Amino acid sequence: MSVNANIIDALNSSPAAQRNLTRSASEEMSERFMTLFLAQLRNQDPLNPMENAEMTSQLAQMNMVSGLEKLNSSMGALLASYNEALSLQAANLIGKNVLAPGNRTALTEDGALFGLELSGSADRVEVVIRDASGKEVTRRELGQMDAGSQAFYWDGSDLEGNQLEPGFYTFEIGASLNGSAVLSRTMQVGMVSALVRGNDGFRLEVAGLGSINLDDVRQVF
Repeated sequence: MSVNANIIDALNSSPAAQRNLTRSASEEMSERFMTLFLAQLRNQDPLNPMENAEMTSQLAQMNMVSGLEKLNSSMGALLASYNEALSLQAANLIGKNVLAPGNRTALTEDGALFGLELSGSADRVEVVIRDASGKEVTRRELGQMDAGSQAFYWDGSDLEGNQLEPGFYTFEIGASLNGSAVLSRTMQVGMVSALVRGNDGFRLEVAGLGSINLDDVRQVF
């Protein structure tokens, strides 16, 4: 009797392979493999004995299965450690201001902060600020800027220099270099009030501005 070339398929399809046991998959498969392997050795045809190459191939498959399970286990432990470190890092952001994508700013008696991100250098950058109804209340020239993200302060005054009421405002950014538009992105600033862990990772609750992804944070200050 020759060695069954589909022995691994037989092991996987056996009833024992379908049970949820406490032992690892590689341990279960190794035990079933050796049972079938020894049975085939005892019952092989003396005139058609098992070939060394075939035996080596079967053993190599078993080693590969065991190695893959150990790799998966190691990766799982590494991912768990990473998530734990990430949660500690994220928890340290509570009570701090962060800069993240968004176009809202909260105006208080002390003024407001907003930010922007440029894909390249610009010789002209302008911000337009609007109230809750969408009406433009002021615009500011920010001058020349390098690529990257930055935060800015707004004193809360309108186009005539009058102080506006506290509340939430939206803003737009326009940037150019030698008359050609430079890709820009608005960035909102807010204080982190809580950390929430969801199916898609960690999210930060920013007071008054809503929920943002941890990966979206550009600056912490």
